[in-house]
Amino acid sequence: MSIIILVLFSFCMGFVFIYSIVQLTLIINYLRSKRKQKALPDSFNESDLPIVTVQLPVYNELYVVERLIENVRQFDYPKNKLEIQVLDDSTDETVKIVDNTVQALKLDGYDIQHIRRADRIGYKAGALKYGTDICKGEFIAIFDADFLPTPDFLKNTLPYFSDPKVGVVQSKWEYTNENYSFLTKLQAFGLNAHFSVEQVGRNYGDHFINFNGTAGIWRKKCIVDAGGWQSDTLTEDLDLSYRAQLKDWQFIYLEDLGSPSELPVEINALKAQQFRWTKGAAECVRKNLLKVLSARNVSFRTKIHATFHLMNSSVFLFIMLMSLLSVPLILVKSEYQSLTFLFRLSSVFMSSWFILAFFYWISYSYGKSNKGQLFLDFLWKFPLFLSISMGLSLHNALAVFEGYIGKKSPFIRTPKYNIQDKKDRWENNKYNVKKVGLLTYFEGLLLIYFIIGLRLAIELGTYGLIPLLMFLIVGYATVFFSSIFHWKRSAKAVSYEQAY
Repeated sequence: MSIIILVLFSFCMGFVFIYSIVQLTLIINYLRSKRKQKALPDSFNESDLPIVTVQLPVYNELYVVERLIENVRQFDYPKNKLEIQVLDDSTDETVKIVDNTVQALKLDGYDIQHIRRADRIGYKAGALKYGTDICKGEFIAIFDADFLPTPDFLKNTLPYFSDPKVGVVQSKWEYTNENYSFLTKLQAFGLNAHFSVEQVGRNYGDHFINFNGTAGIWRKKCIVDAGGWQSDTLTEDLDLSYRAQLKDWQFIYLEDLGSPSELPVEINALKAQQFRWTKGAAECVRKNLLKVLSARNVSFRTKIHATFHLMNSSVFLFIMLMSLLSVPLILVKSEYQSLTFLFRLSSVFMSSWFILAFFYWISYSYGKSNKGQLFLDFLWKFPLFLSISMGLSLHNALAVFEGYIGKKSPFIRTPKYNIQDKKDRWENNKYNVKKVGLLTYFEGLLLIYFIIGLRLAIELGTYGLIPLLMFLIVGYATVFFSSIFHWKRSAKAVSYEQAY
C-alpha cells in the first residue's frame, strides 16, 4: 500500500510537471512573438464593408442588458451594414427592458431584432444556432451581457478576414472591476495569463486556440462548415473552435484589442462559472481529443498542445488526488526510511511550481514598467492564486469527473452585477446563489483534514510536505469561509429587503 501511495502521488506530480513544461513552451512562443514585427492587414474600403450581425445572447440580465445594447449601438459602422440580434431567453424583467431598448433603437434607424424562442433548448448554443440560421451577416460578432465592446471593435477585427482562410478573430478580455476585491484581483491575475501567454503562445506556434465565447467575430461560413453551434457540451465555444480548426480554418488572436467585461465578485458565482468551464472542457475531451490525435492535417506538436489544452481542467483531478494522498504520505515517509531515494526522485517534479511561477510572472509583468512594485505584488498574488486554485480543486475535480463520465447538467450562467467600483453592492442581486451546496461542507471537512496533516507532518518531522499542506489549508479555508460568508451576506440582504 505504501508503494501504491507513493507511485500515485508521484504520478500526479509527474502530470503537473509535464503540464508545466508545455506551459514553458508557450512562454517561449510568447516572448518570440514580441520580437516579431506584426503584419497589419489592409483596411476595408468604406464602400466594401460587409454586412455584420452582432449577436447578444442573454438570459435574465436585468442589471446589464441595457448597457450592453447601448454599447453596441455606438459601433463605428454604417447602420445599413449592421444587424443586431438580441437573443433573449429571459424569464424575468429583462424581457421588458430589452423590448423597450430595442424599440428605441428601431426608431433611430437600427436594424435590431428582439428574438424570443419558444423554449430554451440548447441554452446559449441553442440561441446562437437559432440566430445564425436567420441572420443576414457574412460575419457574426458575439458579446455576452457583461461586455462593453469599444466603438472601433468591428473596424479593428474585420480587416483580418481579407484572408479567406481566417474563420475567427478573438479579442482580449479586460475587466471593469479588477480592483473591486482580492477575489477579482486574483481572477484577473489568472485569466490574464490565458489571454496573454496561452492565447498568443498557441497562436504564434500555429497551434489550436479557442474562441472564448464572447468578444470575438466569426465568419458565418466557418460556423456552418464546422457543423454549427452544438449544445452537447457546456463549452460550446471550445467545441466549435476545435471542429473549425480541424477543418483548417485559421484563428487570429489580438492581444492589443481589449474588450472590457465584469468579473464575478461573489465566490459562489465564481464557483458556478468554474464548474461550467471545467466540466465543459472535459466534455470536449470526450468529443474532440481522438479526432485531433487521428487528424492527418494536424502536426505532432499541435497534437501535443491540443491535448494539454483540452485537458487543461483535468489538472484539478490530479491536484485533488495528490492533495488527498499528501496526508497518508506523511506516515509512509516517516515509517519507510528505505524509500528516501524514491522521495528525492519524486521531489524533482517540484520544479514545476517554479515554471508555473515564471509563467504567471511573464503574463503579469511583460511590457510594464516599475518591475519592483510589480514583483512585490506578485509575491502575494501568485501564492494566494495558487492556494485558492487548490482550494477549488474538489469542486472542479467533480466537474471534470462528471464531464468524463458523460453526466449531463444544465447550463448555469454566471450572474452579472453591474459592479463598477468599490461603492457598488452585490448583496441584494436577485440572481445570487440562494444556498450553498453540500460540496461546500466537504470543503470544510477537507480543511480539517489538511490541518490534521500539517500537525502530523510537524510531529513526525516530515517537513518536505509542509509547504503543500500550507497551500491547501489557506486555499480551502479561503474557499470554504468565503462561500459561507458571501451566502450569508446575500441572504441577510434579501431578508432585510423583504422586511422593508
